[in-house]
Amino acid sequence: MSEHETSPATVIADRSLDRAAIEALGGAQPILLRRCDLDEADLSGLSLSSWVFDTCSLKRSKLVGAKLDETCWTGCRGAFADFTGANLTEAAIDASDFNNGSFRGATLTGAAFKRCKLTGANLRETKSLNATFEETLLGSAQMPGFSFRKARLRKLDFELADLSKCDFRDAVFEDCILRDASLVDCRFEGADLRGADLGGIRLLNAKQFKGATISRAQAGQLLEELGLKVR
Repeated sequence: MSEHETSPATVIADRSLDRAAIEALGGAQPILLRRCDLDEADLSGLSLSSWVFDTCSLKRSKLVGAKLDETCWTGCRGAFADFTGANLTEAAIDASDFNNGSFRGATLTGAAFKRCKLTGANLRETKSLNATFEETLLGSAQMPGFSFRKARLRKLDFELADLSKCDFRDAVFEDCILRDASLVDCRFEGADLRGADLGGIRLLNAKQFKGATISRAQAGQLLEELGLKVR
């Protein structure tokens, strides 16, 4: 059981739920939804703090501006779900698929994403202090200006992601992929990039990594751009 899961008083399982059904569940106590179908449900603005979502389906569901602080999400599937402006403070999202979802303007303070699929997700303008990502697919995600300062980044796939103006100062990369990501105006001072797949460092963008630590192999790739052979 997750640290966010505090024995909800009510368990709802194997049901298809719309907004009216969710509102009818109301009350002060958090609720556990297990294997429930919330596809295309409009739950915008609802207060669902501390609720638990276990293997639920939320494809194209709308949670715009919803209060989802301290919620727990495990094994959920929500392609194109809309969390725009939602409050996900201290939320725990594990083994869930929210590909192409929108988290634009959402509050992700202290939120933890682990083993998730966020391919193509929109994470622009989020409030992300102390948000963490681990073993997560972020390919083609939009997250310009995101701060990863001093973070330990483990098994993150940023291939083709928009990471322009992101702050990676003093971050440590472990088995990560930055291949073909947009790194315009990123900051890498003090970062350890030895555990990152940079897709071949080119002279044109080598200055992006000023102040960072790279491996001998990565340095060799850079020298090859100069026509030098490293033996």
